[in-house]
Parts: sequence; C-alpha cells; structure tokens
Amino acid sequence: MAERGQQHGNGLVTGSVPTDDAWRVFRIMSEFVEGYERLARCGPCITVFGSARTRPGDPHYRMAVKVAKLAAENGFGVITGGGPGIMEAANRGATMGRGKSIGLNIQLPYEQVPNRYIDELINFRYFFCRKVMFLKYTTGVIVLPGGFGTLDELFETLTLVQTDRVPGLPLVLMGLKFWRGLFRWMDVALVGRKFISKADLRLPLITDSAEEAVDTVKRYREQHGTAANFA
Repeated sequence: MAERGQQHGNGLVTGSVPTDDAWRVFRIMSEFVEGYERLARCGPCITVFGSARTRPGDPHYRMAVKVAKLAAENGFGVITGGGPGIMEAANRGATMGRGKSIGLNIQLPYEQVPNRYIDELINFRYFFCRKVMFLKYTTGVIVLPGGFGTLDELFETLTLVQTDRVPGLPLVLMGLKFWRGLFRWMDVALVGRKFISKADLRLPLITDSAEEAVDTVKRYREQHGTAANFA
C-alpha cells in the first residue's frame, strides 16, 4: 500500500493517496458507466421500492404485482432492487405485463440472490451508485411498505423532490394503512415545529389504487418525457 503522507506544521498532509482508495475510484466509476449504458437503453421505467421480507400471498405483495403489471401494460419498464419480497413481486408483475423487468442487485455480506423474474440484471458493490441508478432513468417512484432500506430510499427520493433536484417526479406510496401513521407523526413532529411545510406532506400521493398510481406517472411522462432530470 502506498504511504499515507506526512502532516506538517501548517496542518496540510502531503504524500500519495492510499492505493486501495485510488483503485476504489475506478471501481465506482465503472459501476456508474455500466449502469448508465445499460439503463439508458431500457426506455421509460418506473422504480418500485419495498421490503425484501414480504411473502407471496401478502396483500402488499399482490399490490406490487398488480401495479407493476399495469405499468408494463402501459409501456413502462420496472426497476427494482432485484431481490425477494416486493422486489420479486414487481419484477413478476412486469413480466406478466410483458414489460422490461430490471433488477439492480447489491452485493451484501450475506448474499442477496436475484429473483427469477428479471431479464436485465445489473450488479452493484456500492449502495450509493445503485441509488443513483434507481432514479437516473425513472419516470416515477412507487414505494410499498418496508424497513430501513425502504425508508432510506423513500426519504432520499422525497428530499430530491422537495428540493427540486427532480422537479415534479411522481412519488407514490402504496399501502394507506401502513403509511398513515408515519404522516400523522410528521404532521405533528415536523410540520408542528416548522422543520417542513404543510405542503411538503402533499408531495407524495398515498393510495391503494394501482390505476391511480400508474395514471400519475403517465401524466408526468406526457408532460416531461421519459425520465427524471436527475444527476
């Protein structure tokens, strides 16, 4: 490994960048290049987030299948994290609707096995590269119930919409009963203390209707084109 350099009296550090760090830059760059090249060819897409632990037969699993199938029938590809649960359901629905079914798989210490309904699989080592790809070529984001990862994806997308980094990008939350409590809490704890405005709570559409979700994304595509103006 290259030397990390020496610190001088002025506080500056001189010397070369550690070899591992330098090569990491190239690995990161290669993930962006591959992702951009492959996803740019997939046409208009909808990104679906949700729990990897949701089982077939669960109402939210069925909801994900239905909305992804309807999206595919309306000319959208479907992008997921490529794993089980809601991701599998959405890729399954895309396949049923004869649409492009895309999985952005992440390499984890415990292996995440891609689901069998994917026809375009891209593997990532870095979460942040993968998260850019979820939004770079999407025309809308649909979020179903999930855990920490799903909430991370939701709030990052919500922040980008709120700050106009992806102006007007449709953000749809499916599962009224699941999300209602979170938004009641935000109304009290965030709006109540003026951390956000009341209007920010209306940025996402919350619905159980697959038709309403897909229609929202279709209107955005008609007005803005096939993908968000992101990154």
